[in-house]
Amino acid sequence: MRGKPSTCCFTGHRPEKLPWGSDETAPRCKALKQKLQDAVSAAYDEGMRHFICGMARGCDFYFAEAVLALRAEKQDVTLEAAVPCPTQADNWPPEDQSRWRTLLAACDVETIVQNHYTAGCMLRRNRYMVDHSAMVIAVYDGTNGGTRRTLEYALRQKIPFMDINPDEI
Repeated sequence: MRGKPSTCCFTGHRPEKLPWGSDETAPRCKALKQKLQDAVSAAYDEGMRHFICGMARGCDFYFAEAVLALRAEKQDVTLEAAVPCPTQADNWPPEDQSRWRTLLAACDVETIVQNHYTAGCMLRRNRYMVDHSAMVIAVYDGTNGGTRRTLEYALRQKIPFMDINPDEI
């Protein structure tokens, strides 16, 4: 097993791939957030103490918020932001930029994977997270994209994962 034995990372979909889009008041979104909270708690129960988030819109935000909620209860929990490049949020809607900055400020560690945007910086961020983890939590619906490639990489590295399918909520 690669990575650190007490570290868990996350991969998941952006709002555009979720059945409810950006509507976080939707019952299925609330149910997903609860499942993520339960998955983070289960990872903690399995010995995970350090959590890494890629800081993307959508499920990454939900994951970071779930970890921060757990950290409020458990003093030994830490959250790391794995930022692909400093301009990650520059083209997002203002409310998402604000949420990103708030979550970033709440993290215990900030890792800038590379200093400027390139076509491969998201892939590099995802591999960084897997390479530094002993477990992955995923919100994944089976479609092609970055989440799928991250899970395929985790499988090749023999890193176990917990999968939450948003279509089954």
